[in-house]
Amino acid sequence: MADSSSTSPRKTPPQVPENPFILVDGSSYLFRAFYAPPHLTNSSGEPTGAIYGVVNMLRSLLKKYKPSHMAVVFDAKGKTFRNEIYDEYKAHRPPMPDDLRQQIEPLHKIVKALGLPLLCIDNVEADDVIGTLAQQAGDEGRFTLISTGDKDMAQLVNDHVMLINTMTDTLLDYDGVIEKYGVKPEQIIDFLSLMGDSSDGIPGMPKVGEKTALAMLQGIDSIDAMLANPDALAELDFRGAKTMPAKLREHKDILLMSRELATIKLDVELTTKPDELTIQPANRDELIELYKQCEFRRWLGEVLEEGPATDQALGNANTASQQIEDTPVSHEHYETVTDKKSFETWLGALKKASSYAFDTETTSLNYMEAELVGLSFAIEPGHACYIPVGHDYPGAPEQLDRDWVLAQLKPLLESTSAKVIGQNLKYDSHILRRYGIRLGAIHNDTMLASYVYNSVGSRHDMDSLSLQYLGHKPIGFEEVAGKGAKQLTFNQVGLEQAAPYAAEDADVTLRLHNKLWKVVSEEQALLDVLTKIELPLLPVLVDMEQHGVQIDAPLLARQSHEIAKELQQLEKAAYDIAGEEFNLGSPKQLQTILFEKLQLPIRKKTPKGAPSTAEEVLQELALDYPLPDVIMRHRGLSKLKSTYTDKLPKMVNPRTNRIHTSYHQAVTATGRLSSSDPNLQNIPIRTEAGRRVRQAFTAPAGYKILAIDYSQIELRIMAHLSQDPALVEAFSKGRDIHKATASEVFGVPLDQVSSEQRRRAKAVNFGLIYGMSAFGLARQLDIPRHEAQDYMDKYFDRFPGVLKYMEDTRTQAKRDGYVETIYGRRLQLPEIKSQNGMRRKGAERAAINAPMQGTAADIIKRAMIAVAKYLNENVHDEEVWMIMQVHDELVFEVREDKVAEYQQKLVEIMEQAAELKVPLIAEAGVGNNWDEAH
Repeated sequence: MADSSSTSPRKTPPQVPENPFILVDGSSYLFRAFYAPPHLTNSSGEPTGAIYGVVNMLRSLLKKYKPSHMAVVFDAKGKTFRNEIYDEYKAHRPPMPDDLRQQIEPLHKIVKALGLPLLCIDNVEADDVIGTLAQQAGDEGRFTLISTGDKDMAQLVNDHVMLINTMTDTLLDYDGVIEKYGVKPEQIIDFLSLMGDSSDGIPGMPKVGEKTALAMLQGIDSIDAMLANPDALAELDFRGAKTMPAKLREHKDILLMSRELATIKLDVELTTKPDELTIQPANRDELIELYKQCEFRRWLGEVLEEGPATDQALGNANTASQQIEDTPVSHEHYETVTDKKSFETWLGALKKASSYAFDTETTSLNYMEAELVGLSFAIEPGHACYIPVGHDYPGAPEQLDRDWVLAQLKPLLESTSAKVIGQNLKYDSHILRRYGIRLGAIHNDTMLASYVYNSVGSRHDMDSLSLQYLGHKPIGFEEVAGKGAKQLTFNQVGLEQAAPYAAEDADVTLRLHNKLWKVVSEEQALLDVLTKIELPLLPVLVDMEQHGVQIDAPLLARQSHEIAKELQQLEKAAYDIAGEEFNLGSPKQLQTILFEKLQLPIRKKTPKGAPSTAEEVLQELALDYPLPDVIMRHRGLSKLKSTYTDKLPKMVNPRTNRIHTSYHQAVTATGRLSSSDPNLQNIPIRTEAGRRVRQAFTAPAGYKILAIDYSQIELRIMAHLSQDPALVEAFSKGRDIHKATASEVFGVPLDQVSSEQRRRAKAVNFGLIYGMSAFGLARQLDIPRHEAQDYMDKYFDRFPGVLKYMEDTRTQAKRDGYVETIYGRRLQLPEIKSQNGMRRKGAERAAINAPMQGTAADIIKRAMIAVAKYLNENVHDEEVWMIMQVHDELVFEVREDKVAEYQQKLVEIMEQAAELKVPLIAEAGVGNNWDEAH
């Protein structure tokens, strides 16, 4: 709609009176929320994004205006009276997407559970119900606020009615309608009638668009006035005015019908009056169940803050992952242990217990700096204790001596009988190491159990798991320590707040264990992944993290200086190409330069419709245009500088003079480890600058860096899974797999394969294991799509076992909703049955790749466990350490005189980590730094 230039600007912003009667156009917001990001799904693959969007809007309205009366109005199913007037009314609208349709029922349930009146009236539209209620409220002198994004509703605006677009948080009163549309609210019906609405099937006047309709109404007040004197239109100043009288006479019937279609009814027969549409108290049990099903954890937490779920809600869980602990979490039997007698009583009980939950409270999240403040234990649900040993705020009560407490607990914590249960026990292990305690056998880690059960089902932190499995919102850290700059460290938190917080952690962890152990144990393969891979790996990672990695800080400083120079040169090159200076890091400025000034083709748009400058877009443009290539190189170097060359020296621990990363077992969907502070997985290996960063990872004097990397492990796993004879033979005979593939695909002898043919075969090999389409392969190789499809057809013709594996895997994934690794790790695919084609295709690609990537992750984890066992049992003189795991590679520090001995043994252990139908090959390299060794 065009703004009018003939109206004066408003003097004051619109004001909503206190306690407005709010009417929500539910159908309008439902569609808008569906098409707006984020496109959410729950762990079962059910779409929830539209539900989230509408409920978020309703919550916003309730919070801001605090109404006593409100209704959420939706269109009813089926046709309305307008279809009787005109058969074509909304006849050409596409059917509602299935992903949207299946969100309607749960949304209606949530609206009702919130206590909000919901209306759905047959034979009319939501607009008509809203218009009628607004009219009735106005007749009673009550102010109405209509929440909608629909322009048709502007006809309802008057002194008693205002519109609000909650998605943009803009209000529209009488003057606002004139400012926005150029016509008065009472002219909106005629405005819509004249120009018609193709989406609604309102025909309007032929060849009358928005500008013409606006000019007609600004010249002659209404359609009735125009019909009374059609010739007056010829005197107006707009293009085509002279022919308009004849058109008006010719199309009078269409125009009047359009007006009837565009007019919102104000006299719908309703059984409910405005004063009866009162907001009722929310049904907490219903909300708990519905929020859990949709996995709206933040809102679930807010409901649970009001108290535990009732018995009714406890009985409403409908899946194993949604079951709620039978007994609500209570602090009644928590104990603060500050004397030796109570401590000894608890210690005796812990020794007798078959298992117990354990947690630490510390001064920092940094495991290399944190000091122990207290320990908590739980033996049975509801019974937990907190043992403070380091609260040192002024006036803190007397506590047991930390060293004495740890000396008493040391035999228990170091026991080889698997009794300890925790949540992220890797962190607690680090804390104990600082005080000379090596945590013994671990019975369960609830974070890892949740991850193994469903890696994508939720986050795996304790608060999220407690909401999901127990229906309980634990005390938040900020509730006891504050937030922001004034946040206290735990040693400064008063015991009266600290004790229930800490004891609850142990209690909740024990309850989570009871739930998760049960569901994981129902599948032996999942239990094996937990107990034979993830839990044994935990202490291995602790050892690696504790040892850390040596870096050459002065070398990195020099690299930062060199990169800064390169960045300046790239900026100058970019300015020269663009013909002006601009901020290379600003997407908006980049959009202007690339797509307005240089007129580069727009490959993709943002959700708001602007040309995208995302990395994949620039990569594609960089193939043909110089500026995107410069931008890409600038981005890569800039990220390398800020993330590594500038940052790594600041991360050196002053006590060890090494950097200590954190490996994460419960982050990636496929089972691969990730790392942070620093992220070792993202250091580029294919660029010279990335390799220079690796040169800064150095061996101490007298040692060498030994790097051992699995060779083409995912392709070997593909050969094993597909059992394709030609693929298995190529690997079994030690052939260059890319040359062997090229020989098959291009039909040339192995010794005559060109480097270009090998390159293309390599792209096909790796493309297929990532589920790449012919279109994706064509883009990667910069060849026509039909040529890429020809390569793939020839590949599948020569390797039919691979095609069968891929087809069988897709079928199995759609049937079961998940795929598995060789070792039984289950990789859930919640969107494999999605009605949204793009998301479903993405899940199908993941179904192909996940078993290979997940199996590769399992194999290297098994290798790490086997290597650690060998080192612990055979090495005692600081001869070798495992210091890093990155992708398919293990990195070691080895004493110079022992390199040959350990290299052979470690390669052998890694190659024996799995039994595949093809050889598993590990390749070793040695150097003074990581780059030399790779």
